Amino acid sequence: MSNKKNQIVIVGGGAAGIALARWLGGRFGRRHNIILVDRNRTHVWKPLLHEIATGALDANLDEVSYQSHGHRWGYRFFFGAMEDIDRQAREVIIAPLLDEDGTELIARQAISYDYLVLATGSVTNDFGTPGVQEHCLFLDDRMQADRFRNRLLNHCLRVSRAMNGDIPADRYVRIAIVGGGATGVELAAELYNSASALHDYGLEVFDESRLEVTLIEAGPRILPALPERLARAARCELQELGVRVLTGTPVVEATHDAIVTGSGERIGCDLKVWAAGVKGAEFLDHIGGLECNRASQLVVRPTLQTTRDDRIFAIGDSSSCLLPGNQRPVPPRAQVAHQMAKTAYRNLGRMMAGKELMPFIYRDHGSLVSLSRFSTVGSLMGNLIGGRMAVEGRLARFIYLSLYRMHLIAIHGWLKGAALILLGHVNRITRPRIKLH
Repeated sequence: MSNKKNQIVIVGGGAAGIALARWLGGRFGRRHNIILVDRNRTHVWKPLLHEIATGALDANLDEVSYQSHGHRWGYRFFFGAMEDIDRQAREVIIAPLLDEDGTELIARQAISYDYLVLATGSVTNDFGTPGVQEHCLFLDDRMQADRFRNRLLNHCLRVSRAMNGDIPADRYVRIAIVGGGATGVELAAELYNSASALHDYGLEVFDESRLEVTLIEAGPRILPALPERLARAARCELQELGVRVLTGTPVVEATHDAIVTGSGERIGCDLKVWAAGVKGAEFLDHIGGLECNRASQLVVRPTLQTTRDDRIFAIGDSSSCLLPGNQRPVPPRAQVAHQMAKTAYRNLGRMMAGKELMPFIYRDHGSLVSLSRFSTVGSLMGNLIGGRMAVEGRLARFIYLSLYRMHLIAIHGWLKGAALILLGHVNRITRPRIKLH
């Protein structure tokens, strides 16, 4: 390997970015400069955002500080948002840092790189539907999840006060969730879990019967990634909880108090959540002259290098990777992001050593969807039995929880990861069932 000290910059500290920073820092931290750039100061595993949004999870206990994590694993953290890439100068342009009142605290900066990895994740795709940006809530990051929880609790308080007094008011909290994928389904179930706990925390007359949740899916069924039998089981479970499930129902507009469907039905609601598909962040469109697809994802080769610059990699939801022999790019899922991070880690080491790069190989381990404490359904790739294996109940719940445990071990290592898993079990017993502040 060359004695030259390279600078590797990773933009985005999601599941892929923070894992890659940890692996690179642990291996090369003394020989090379590893820098992680993110617009947030802490990392939260994105599949948990629906639990943060309902108060089932206290993100303050589960988030990871990039600053302290970087100190532990040998990389440096840079707080800021990427604005552009100067490929000729090999620099990442960081936008000015502004105070809450708009005052510029730190001017626009440039970070040089020898190798750059873009792992900026995804945002919810509104497909240009009128009114969605103005009237709907999203669950793309911690801030949005906190905003939903605060608004949810306010509406629950309104209903509770109305039931306790003579104030004329609607005595239901009406919530519409657009998108019948994993996020929408898990959020719908978790809402009932949290509502059932509120009467133990000050809202004595409020429970899950005060919820009116509608789940709206444009496709023919919910959870298209799962076998049809499991999707039907999940739908039945949701309907038993009280969720109104609409399939084959496209949404054409969102207003301040309703969701309008293609049939003309107006579904009145206090809260509207848009969880219908994902895309790359819009700032990726033609950033640095790199090739981008219609979903604002950077097009990469099987080695995960961008098509127009060998020194720039893109991984996770921000990339579009079409592998040989496939008709569609690999899906934007957490397991894909983790596997891509591992391949990028290996290929960066090989590139610095002057070796041939390895192609990304996607191994589909199946899909799991948690319906809170009520049920868990999913499918696993049963390689030992020659195909896909359906799982439900306690086994599926155990495997689902194991996914987060594996993430903890990936970013913290076995010792601290195991300690955090144990601490998580203790917290479930000692801390409140829901977070109210």
